[in-house]
Amino acid sequence: MESDKPHFYSLFHLPCSRFSYPLLFLLFTLITFLSLHIPTTISLFSTSILSFQRDQPPTCSHFHRAAPRRKVVMSIEEFGGVGDGKTSNTVSFRRAIRYMHGFRGRGGSQLNIPNGTWLTGSFNLTSDFTLFLEHGAVILASQDPKEWPIIEPLPSYGRGRERLGGRHISLIHGNGIRNVVITGENGTVDGRGRMWWELWWNRTLEHTRGHLLEIMNSDNVLISNLTFQNSPFWTIHPVYCSNVVIKGMTILAPLNAPNTDGIDPDSSTNVCIEDNYIESGDDLVAIKSGWDHYGIKMARPSSNIIVRRVSGTTPTCSGVGIGSEMSGGIYNITIEDLHVWNSAAGIRIKSDKGRGGYVANVSISDIRMERVKIPIRFSKGSNDHPDKGWDPKAIPRFKNISISNVVSINSTKAPVLVGVEGSSFEGLCFKNITMLGVASTSKWHCEHVSGFATDVFPVACSELLNSGNNSSWCLPS
Repeated sequence: MESDKPHFYSLFHLPCSRFSYPLLFLLFTLITFLSLHIPTTISLFSTSILSFQRDQPPTCSHFHRAAPRRKVVMSIEEFGGVGDGKTSNTVSFRRAIRYMHGFRGRGGSQLNIPNGTWLTGSFNLTSDFTLFLEHGAVILASQDPKEWPIIEPLPSYGRGRERLGGRHISLIHGNGIRNVVITGENGTVDGRGRMWWELWWNRTLEHTRGHLLEIMNSDNVLISNLTFQNSPFWTIHPVYCSNVVIKGMTILAPLNAPNTDGIDPDSSTNVCIEDNYIESGDDLVAIKSGWDHYGIKMARPSSNIIVRRVSGTTPTCSGVGIGSEMSGGIYNITIEDLHVWNSAAGIRIKSDKGRGGYVANVSISDIRMERVKIPIRFSKGSNDHPDKGWDPKAIPRFKNISISNVVSINSTKAPVLVGVEGSSFEGLCFKNITMLGVASTSKWHCEHVSGFATDVFPVACSELLNSGNNSSWCLPS
């Protein structure tokens, strides 16, 4: 009976006693082909891998150290939660966190928030913990001010930022915690801030408004893949923290909502803010470090902060602001790939007499703007101070601030750089900056600043046109 095996199989199984020249030729041809083509294929494959790696956008998400899978995973429903948008779940959230507090250092825990609307007052987080909002889940803030208790003011501010004394706690709060993740499947946290905004507008606010999320004195925190909206005050406020990643967030507030900053890292180090979309009634991102003599005394700087691939709009403020509360110092800041439109300013550095502190080693690059009134602005603050203890002789200092590769379309004004009288500016560099659509007569407005500018349009002010030897580092790259 004939074999069912194909003919090519038989070529490789000839009896050893039968030497086959056709087989030898076939093997020689095969080896030659492989020797010529496999290295090329490997080379192409390796090149494609390297190209893929190069095409990946840079990230600072390594600031957060990934946590192992949580040992205990439970739903808010198991603690009596009802997601009908009407039933208060404040007790359920607080009961859940108390229970999960017991798993710190013992494998950790995760609280799932299912599809539904979960009305609650303020609640605290714990360590080794994940808060996970499933698709369609909404945490809805209570409208009862009593469910936003009053807590002590921050020591680097000395009082509430808006009113004397204490301040309302944030809706989601954490103090002295570590290894925390707040994430989900684009669930929503809604602060329902209008009640608080009206108290501000009507001047009937008794205590400083609460944030939507505040993390204090904490380490290794990830906030990602959620929508935060309608915060009463600043939306996300990490203060006295380290190793914080805020990534893939959508942050929304009405464009007239007062002081609804998007993300405000404050006296914190190793903070990564990337791939976020923000619409706000104030700065999209504001970097801070304490207020006047309280911040100077505490001396807790903000450092090693990266802001990358952030886009959004704010009609009254800036895409990224530094200050005005910067009394503890701000240094090693990288801001890049920012897209801002229909806003009052693109990049703004704010300070004033009495602030003290310093801003140093700031690199700002690759900024796109459309219809931004003043693309680059250095300005004084609002001459606001926490109390009469501030020192008018405490003058802020500025060193090594580089702004490059900026394109602004349909701006109203050229840059406005108004420094603080008596302060020192060393190493200011502006290069490759183009502002299209401004009037041909527009000029940079400069006061109390010095530095260098090259390849900018419109032509920079005389204070930035010093061509001395010290400007060589600011030449086009």
